[in-house]
Amino acid sequence: MERESFEDQEVADLLNQDYIAIKVDREERPDVDHIYMQVCQALTGQGGWPLTIMMTPDKSPFFAGTYFPKNSKWGRPGLMAILTALSQQWRQQRDSLNDYAEEILKSIDAREPGSPYSLLSEEQVHAAFHGLARYFDSEYGGFSSAPKFPTPHNLLFLMRYWRHTGEAKAMDMVEKTLQSMRRGGIYDHLGFGFARYSVDHQWLVPHFEKMLYDNALLCYIYAEAFQATGNKEYAQVAEEIIAYVQRDMTGPAGGFYSAEDADSEGEEGKFYLWTKEEILRALGWTQGTIFADYYHVTAEGNFDAGSSILHTIGREPGEYAAKVGMKPDEFQAMLQDGREKLRELRNQRVHPFKDDKVLTSWNALMIAALAKAARVLDKPQYLFAASQALNFIEIHLTRQDGRLLARHRAGESAYLAYLDDYAYLLWAVIELYETTLSAAYLEMAKGLAGNMVELFWDEKQGGFFFTGSDAEKLISRPKEIYDGATPSGNSAAAYALLRLARITEDADLLTVVERLFEYFAGEVSQAPRAFTFFLMAFDYYLMPPQNIIIAGVKDDIATVSLLKQARKYYMPEVVLVLNSPDQAETLRHTAPHVTGRDRLDGLATAYVCHKFSCQRPVTSVRDLERLLAGIHT
Repeated sequence: MERESFEDQEVADLLNQDYIAIKVDREERPDVDHIYMQVCQALTGQGGWPLTIMMTPDKSPFFAGTYFPKNSKWGRPGLMAILTALSQQWRQQRDSLNDYAEEILKSIDAREPGSPYSLLSEEQVHAAFHGLARYFDSEYGGFSSAPKFPTPHNLLFLMRYWRHTGEAKAMDMVEKTLQSMRRGGIYDHLGFGFARYSVDHQWLVPHFEKMLYDNALLCYIYAEAFQATGNKEYAQVAEEIIAYVQRDMTGPAGGFYSAEDADSEGEEGKFYLWTKEEILRALGWTQGTIFADYYHVTAEGNFDAGSSILHTIGREPGEYAAKVGMKPDEFQAMLQDGREKLRELRNQRVHPFKDDKVLTSWNALMIAALAKAARVLDKPQYLFAASQALNFIEIHLTRQDGRLLARHRAGESAYLAYLDDYAYLLWAVIELYETTLSAAYLEMAKGLAGNMVELFWDEKQGGFFFTGSDAEKLISRPKEIYDGATPSGNSAAAYALLRLARITEDADLLTVVERLFEYFAGEVSQAPRAFTFFLMAFDYYLMPPQNIIIAGVKDDIATVSLLKQARKYYMPEVVLVLNSPDQAETLRHTAPHVTGRDRLDGLATAYVCHKFSCQRPVTSVRDLERLLAGIHT
């Protein structure tokens, strides 16, 4: 529509004659987007972008839709015809349009998802698993036909479900999807990072746009999958995503940019496509022929005439190496050399436009992923990148009174932060705590949680509003729960608050979480697989508290050895706290239950509590391993 209509003089003349045109950046103003998307769904039965709304001067909508061509075609009304008809109706039947707009607003306000007569149970968790299994693509992974989106939170839910229930199929779905996405064209095999979605069901042809939030969440799930399985391929993908973000999506002050366009030089994907001739010219006949064949680059092309997307669908490196008479290590070195040469060559092309907005919410997701990867992959440099980005938020996206802002660009910070900003940042700070075990992050997390509850919590009904109590007053104040491209703010808040409540044993935070579960129970029960992150939090709630407290001097070798053992297994349900002398005072305020769990005889000591029962404290790695093996099975 931007090319066909909004940059067209004829459309512009008609718009400016009878309308005031407002273009909204939905990433800067998701509050506006959420409200009017509800309108579109209510009026048309579906939503999507671009979102087109016609409204009265007091912002009351009376017409909604998504894409409209300039002129009527393909059975769709044209924007020119719509604008003409509505302006005529506005002049002749203004009262009826105002009445209609008022009825729409009433119907939106009446959509209250809470149900006092419903309670979540383990049944909804199982229903979400079975729903995902029913739609699972057993050949290529993922949970839909074309277009196919990564939806990493579905995979996180399945991994936690596998951990909780032992259901092997849950992990099978995760691994099939992760491996298929990595092999597909949705992954940038030269520069790394994932595109937003695949237009086909094989993950072959991407919509070439790259989003920070996708890559953050995918980095998180690949790192967690490595932790659970030990498969080094997953660790490699997580590391490559981080390499991409640090190289192409990080500003000089440490904040992360939002996105890269699909187009360059006016053509979608041009930056990423290759011809066989280009590869042969760059790598030589022998290496180029093998490289092109391995990555499915043909003279005919797999995208358009002569142009190909690099992908390895159907390729197994070991088998292919044997086919061309090479040893596996030799083959991998040849591929690596080819990728580096082509990446250097590609860098000389016109790059896609970079959206250099720094968004608090998406930066928080990347911070969470970096903190997770630093812990799981034992890469301290990732922790430095995470702390730099958090520092950026504290300096550039936090007012002097502590209120978070949502967006920074070109030296300007703007827009009061939304629920997602607070919930994702709370999650990120908890991840930083779990990586560093620094009580200063617990203090920060408790402060964020308190501010989030104060600004967004609905004390009368329950649930978190999307906008703060101090925000601009719009026609509605929605509460989001659907886990779409990213987890909803309420889902992320439920998980982060519950995690913080378990670490600190804060009963007030736990009460907020329980009210969240009650408030959204009715809506979640209707379609559980649409709320996988929310149900992941609920699944965590159902599991009895399991705590490991290590008492010891932080950098002492004995303390480090116990901590390393405590992190050996994939146990996302376990809370780990370090009670070190240098942070005893802070812990007394943030996690008072730790007080008294001290070193025995001056030795680093581990306290393990499982299913409301605490074991005798131990001071040796071997004894701790024995206790944890019992929990892990």
